Amino acid sequence: MIELQQGIPPITDDDLFVVLDNHSSLFDLPMHFHPEYEIEMVLSGRGTRVIGDSSEDIVGPDVVMIGPNLQHSFSSQSPVGRVVTILITKDLLDFNLLGKRPFLPIRQLLLDSRQGICFEGEDRRRICRQIVSLTHTKDFTATTALMMLLNTMAASEKRLLVKNIYASDNLVNKSKSRRIAKTLSYIEENLSNNIRLADVAALVNMSESSFSHFFHKRTGVSYIQYLNDQRVAKACSLLSNTTMGISEICYSSGFNNYSNFIRTFAKRKNMTPSEYRMFVTGNKVRKD
Repeated sequence: MIELQQGIPPITDDDLFVVLDNHSSLFDLPMHFHPEYEIEMVLSGRGTRVIGDSSEDIVGPDVVMIGPNLQHSFSSQSPVGRVVTILITKDLLDFNLLGKRPFLPIRQLLLDSRQGICFEGEDRRRICRQIVSLTHTKDFTATTALMMLLNTMAASEKRLLVKNIYASDNLVNKSKSRRIAKTLSYIEENLSNNIRLADVAALVNMSESSFSHFFHKRTGVSYIQYLNDQRVAKACSLLSNTTMGISEICYSSGFNNYSNFIRTFAKRKNMTPSEYRMFVTGNKVRKD
């Protein structure tokens, strides 16, 4: 079994946040998770990062925000330049202040971070400058600087990194449909089984064609695309956290054809299941 490690960040119940500033080091953080929010800036250098089921090569400057208990890892083949890590208390979202109008963008940023956020464009450089400035700031001034940083991040160009299995709640909220909620719940409960379109359509008292049109209109993705995304995401989790063989993972994820599984997985992840396992774990395990 490949164990997913729970990180132990150097932050206590009395801390709002802590800043770790590392100049030139080899990035070698195994897959782990922790309840705190994390902002990670790599100012220069090359490496790879894995956040949830997202895996990308990075070239500094790179800035991401990671929500509570979202698994992640960073690695590099050679030392990278300055790396700044900001760990923020898991209780931040519970602060009453974030329910007030001026802080609502920050509240949404924290909610979005549950899917991992990558910051892009010219906004990223401004964020980097604020992060570097924060490393020289202390006490109450540091707290106000953190809130300014989060406000900048909330208004910046960004993209979410985890796009499928973790986002079913978002689809329910987006669709505002009890039929969609019932469908997604059924898919989640039966993902490892053979889920027929006819059965799902009957579940919500619709014809197959009407249901397919309804699902796409309400969620923005096709039913088949959503189902395959869920299955690929489950396969990613099994590849990261177990030593199950690839063919066993194929059928445990709900695919009933091995070739189709390999083809679908490679199309969505730009690598084969075996390559993905090597990428996220760094370990050689049996393929079958």
